[in-house]
Amino acid sequence: MAPGWDGEDGGDGRSDRTGVVFVPPEQMDPRPLFQAVDALCDENISHFAGSGSDVGSRLVQAFSRIQEQAKGIEPALRALAAVCPLFDLDPNTPANGYRSLLKVVLSCTQHILHKCRYVTASRRSLFFRAVHNCAELEAYGAALIQLRALLCFAQRLLTANQHGDLFFWQEHGLSEEFLREYSTMHKGCFYGRCLGFQFTPSIRPFLQTISIGLVSFGENYKRHESGINEGAIGTYYGVAASSFFISGRYAIDPELRGAEFERITQNLDVNFWKAFWNITEMEVLTSLVGMASNNVRINKCLSVPPEPLEMPLVSDPQCTVTISPPVAHTGPGPVHMRLISYQLREGQESEQLSALVKPEGPLSIDLRLRSRTAPLSPDLIIHFHGGGFVAQTSKSHEPYLRTWAQDLEAPILSIDYSLAPEAPFPRALEECFYAYCWALKNCRLLGSTAERVCLAGDSAGGNLCITVCLRAASVGVRMPDGIMAAYPATLLQATASPSRLLTLMDPLLPLSVLSKCLSAYAGTERVPVNDRAVEKQSTVSLVKRGTALFLRDIRQGATSWLSSLMDGRKENPETVRKSVSEAALSEEGVSHGRASLKSKTCQDLSSHQYIEQNGSLNHPHSRTQNKQVKDHEQNGLGNCISPGESSQMPLSSLPVQPDQDNTEQLFPRSPQRGTFFLPESEGESDSPKKITETENSSHCKENVPPSHSSPFSSTSHPMGFPEGFEPLRSKNGVAHMTLQTSAIVHNPYMSPLLAPDSMLQGLPPIHIVACALDPMLDDSVMFAKRLRSLSRPVTLQVVENLPHGFLSLSQLSRETREATTVCVQCIRQVLHSQTPPPSELRKHRKLERTVGKNPVTEKEIGA
Repeated sequence: MAPGWDGEDGGDGRSDRTGVVFVPPEQMDPRPLFQAVDALCDENISHFAGSGSDVGSRLVQAFSRIQEQAKGIEPALRALAAVCPLFDLDPNTPANGYRSLLKVVLSCTQHILHKCRYVTASRRSLFFRAVHNCAELEAYGAALIQLRALLCFAQRLLTANQHGDLFFWQEHGLSEEFLREYSTMHKGCFYGRCLGFQFTPSIRPFLQTISIGLVSFGENYKRHESGINEGAIGTYYGVAASSFFISGRYAIDPELRGAEFERITQNLDVNFWKAFWNITEMEVLTSLVGMASNNVRINKCLSVPPEPLEMPLVSDPQCTVTISPPVAHTGPGPVHMRLISYQLREGQESEQLSALVKPEGPLSIDLRLRSRTAPLSPDLIIHFHGGGFVAQTSKSHEPYLRTWAQDLEAPILSIDYSLAPEAPFPRALEECFYAYCWALKNCRLLGSTAERVCLAGDSAGGNLCITVCLRAASVGVRMPDGIMAAYPATLLQATASPSRLLTLMDPLLPLSVLSKCLSAYAGTERVPVNDRAVEKQSTVSLVKRGTALFLRDIRQGATSWLSSLMDGRKENPETVRKSVSEAALSEEGVSHGRASLKSKTCQDLSSHQYIEQNGSLNHPHSRTQNKQVKDHEQNGLGNCISPGESSQMPLSSLPVQPDQDNTEQLFPRSPQRGTFFLPESEGESDSPKKITETENSSHCKENVPPSHSSPFSSTSHPMGFPEGFEPLRSKNGVAHMTLQTSAIVHNPYMSPLLAPDSMLQGLPPIHIVACALDPMLDDSVMFAKRLRSLSRPVTLQVVENLPHGFLSLSQLSRETREATTVCVQCIRQVLHSQTPPPSELRKHRKLERTVGKNPVTEKEIGA
């Protein structure tokens, strides 16, 4: 989606009421667009060249930069448009990362065209804001430079990958180079004035609000970090109060907001993102959202005790298999879940279920008239929420779950699995699989007969839906009737692909943040412990402490805000840009003999001490099973051992491997019960890609540019940049990211895209809903391709112009509601047994880079 041409229709495109033109990228010739930009740049350069003012000189430079970059981008776009259809799932599903990158570049160019036309028409007006329009053009010019660099990298992926393959499967090479380039590239232009330019206009105000809240929250995070880690009730309100008064300067200064956003994404650890995303769990916000959500009769939090379950085998219902409770890392513990039902059904108010209910928030009395109890529903939906494996609960996803419960007329059980980094893989998978088995066994307590069961999840929850089914198939218990996975993550590695290039500009999924979340789930994320020595306090003292911080922040924030308004005219721009925390830091710097004006989000967190969060694994007591189950496990369903392990090892032992910093890494040994680790023979028998193990035993290595060459050098061109071209570099140093080389990230229960064919053959029908502009799009496309190649029933529906996580924004706009309806329709297909027939696999011809009948040279493909 891109701005229109001042009311004109773009040929074959469709124009809506907002003046937005929809043109399929492969049907659009980019040459007229770039010719129009070039002509307007020439005209504006001629006009402002004789102005003699500083703003006029800046405008000339901005137009010249845009003109130069557009000439290099146009041939690359034509070449990309010619080959991108070869990577689609099928002709009816035109979606892949190359198409997404093409859409983003065209959208940026059309924004520039719109701005150039506005400047041309308004430059002689008395109300023409020269400084504002100059800043807009400079921002989009910087974005165009960075997009040109991504096109260069997309060209390298085209030549390096196998035909029709979107991922670069080698651990080193392009993936390593992209991480190195990303860590030094400038990203602030995408988070300031250009924020969300690629998405639908109705989403952009929300993204701006999120970005302002993020940078404001980051300003106060370090001051309150100890209180946040302790879970103080009033601390979140204190942070929110400070953030409210600080947010004003970020709202009126997009450049400052973009720079601060870039600093936060590059420097702060996973605990910050965990705290920020969990703001949606605050009682105030959930209460406000609940008022606008559909009312439901049943909304109960359950706590299921860790007791073994006896489940019948599908192959022989007379035999049972024991499902042990989750034990990884933290030992046996209850599994928490939320039951949502639009109608009151049989069993939902039984004494047995009431014994499992966990109190939540303040006590409330239901004054509604008691309705007649409805019969058991034949349908049951089991939901796994998203949040990058590190944040959020079912409470954050409750608004759209309430809508689902009403539309689908089925009870929904949403699982609150344990989160990383405190509970890394495989704890979440263990809890989700245990909850799935418990729901099948106790379905009548949930108001369902479970005749038809659908698993549904978004993002990380989509990953868990697939891996739970893999686990159910390996154990031999009943499979669900189908899966609805919204924008799932199927490859939890920092592997290069065209859609993952979009992490450079995505405000919700920056690559550095994504890398931190995946490292936390893999158990290799280092967590700062500088504030762990704080004394434990009672609940009353925590509330008092939070209240004191709240009042202090109101006083300091209001004083600073009023002072900045009264003295703003007397201060220079640099002084106005100082925030409250910057002033506090400057005072600390004076007391320590140094003048530091950095904000707290800029502090070098590498000086903090770290500890590993991998805990020991407590195993349950051995339980005897019948002979048939033992034979069944010996045939390969329950006695899986991780590669290189010996079955003679004690169940409680843990292998220890040294890390780069000489810390010990602990990995759980697989007990005799079913585990999440494959034997070496099975993992390598029919895996789609041969995974090469690294020679050293380190799990990750810091992504730091090589010392022998400067990352800002434009002579080596490590990414294949054209001569004389170099992307903009960040002024905030190198992003702290790691390249995972641990074998754990290759586990098929962690990355189902890497699962062998024998495991994927047992999956039920899968309905995937992806976003065209999502950095995780290629995960969905490649996973659907693998299932199609195995003749498994799978559908892929791609929604346009929406960001990752649109389900949580379902009440925000018409577009998000329509996308949510697509997910509901997929679930309805599963529950109504409308199994999609496996379509024929599209045979890709040999990748020949051609435009029509004329071959395109490598030089023309390059940007």
